[in-house]
Amino acid sequence: MDKDYYKILGVQESDSAETIKHVYRKLARVWHPDIAGNSMDAISRFKEINEAYEILSDVHKRANYDKARAFYKYAKNGSPSSFANTQSKSTKSKSSYTENPQSKGFNLNWNEFVSKYSHSYNSERKEQKVSKKGDNIYADIEITVFEAVSGVEKVINVLQTGICPKCGGRKFVNGSLCECCKGKGETSVHRRFTVKIPAGIKNGAKIRLANEGCTGINGGQNGDLLITVLVKESKDYKTDGLNIIKTVGITPFEAVLGADIEINLMGNKYKVKIPPCTQNGQKIRLSGCGIVQNEKIGDMIIIVEIRIPKTFSNEEINLYKKLSEISTTIIRDNANDR
Repeated sequence: MDKDYYKILGVQESDSAETIKHVYRKLARVWHPDIAGNSMDAISRFKEINEAYEILSDVHKRANYDKARAFYKYAKNGSPSSFANTQSKSTKSKSSYTENPQSKGFNLNWNEFVSKYSHSYNSERKEQKVSKKGDNIYADIEITVFEAVSGVEKVINVLQTGICPKCGGRKFVNGSLCECCKGKGETSVHRRFTVKIPAGIKNGAKIRLANEGCTGINGGQNGDLLITVLVKESKDYKTDGLNIIKTVGITPFEAVLGADIEINLMGNKYKVKIPPCTQNGQKIRLSGCGIVQNEKIGDMIIIVEIRIPKTFSNEEINLYKKLSEISTTIIRDNANDR
C-alpha cells in the first residue's frame, strides 16, 4: 500500500471522526501554501493531508480503506490474525473475517478479497449516485388587503443553497479544498423572483414555484420554492367584503357646527362632509370608494369619533367656561331627545 493515511495525519485507527477533523484542521493551517510557501515539498504535503482527510472523513471510504489496509498488512506479514483483528475493530461486522483463526481456521485468498471488496465498493458507489430531489425553500410575502382582493405582482429575494457545481459536494478537487465552495461542499446565491399573486387570495395561502428550490443531488430534480402569503390588516382601516371601514377623529366644534374635512387612505385623498350636530360613532358612507373586484366596487364607511384635545389655550378654556354658563342642555337626562 503506497500511502498510510493514518500516519499522514498522525492519528490512530481508533480515533473518532471529530478527532481526525481536529487534527486535519491543525495540519491544514500549518501546510497551507499561503503559510508554508509554494515549494514542491509543501504543496505535496498539503495535497497528501487533504487526500488523507477526504478518505478518513467519509464513513464508507474509511471503512473500505480499513479493509484494504488490513489485507495489505496480512499479505505483507503473512499474519491472518492481524487482518482479522483489524477488520473486527474497523467494521465491527459479522463477516467471516472476524472469526478466531485458531478455532475455525482462516482461509482467504486475494481473489476472494477483491471480489468482496469490489462488490461492496460498487454497491456504495451505486448508492452514492442515486439521484435525490433538492430541498424546498420557504419564504413569506406580505401584502395589503387591497392587493389581496385585486391581485398583485411582488418581487422577493431568496437565498438558494445547493451542491457545489465544481466538486459535487465532495469539498475537495484533486486533493485540495474546492476553490468554488471553499471546502463547504455547497454554494449559496441570492435570486430575485417576480411572484404573481392572484386576486381573491386568502391569508396563509401558499404559492409554489416548481424547481426553484435547492439543487437536486446526482442529477435529481430541484426542490420547490414555497411562498406563504400573509395578508396584513392595516391599523388605519378594516375591511368588510368590498367595503372599507375607517375611523376618523373630529373636534367637538366640528361635530357641532359641521365641517368639510379631508382624509388620506392608501395614497388617495377623499373629501368628507361632516353634518352639523354629528354624534360620536355616527357613520358616513362614501359610495363607490371601496375595493374594486370583478367589476364590482364597495363603499367607504367613515365612523366619526369626537376627540377632546389633551391641551387647551387659555382663550379656549375661557370659551368653554362661557359655553358652560349659557348652555341649557342636560345631556345626562337625554333632555335633548325628548
